[in-house]
Amino acid sequence: MNDKTLMEDLLNNSKGACSLYMHGTIESATPKVLDTFFETLSDALNIQGDIYKEMEDRGWYTTENTTKAKIKQVKNKYEE
Repeated sequence: MNDKTLMEDLLNNSKGACSLYMHGTIESATPKVLDTFFETLSDALNIQGDIYKEMEDRGWYTTENTTKAKIKQVKNKYEE
């Protein structure tokens, strides 16, 4: 397994963990449980951000700039 594949797996797993922690936060029954999930979610989001930044720095996760016209086109597509 190469470094890029490993980082992709880490990013995907961290996204899944964040999703679980978010749902735990939303469904928390007591303030203490809520605080625990919220803190864990915050930590997990920071880790996810670090992984993304590392991948971006290495050119493994690229984004492209877009125009307002393209955004409007996609928005209109989903409003119909």
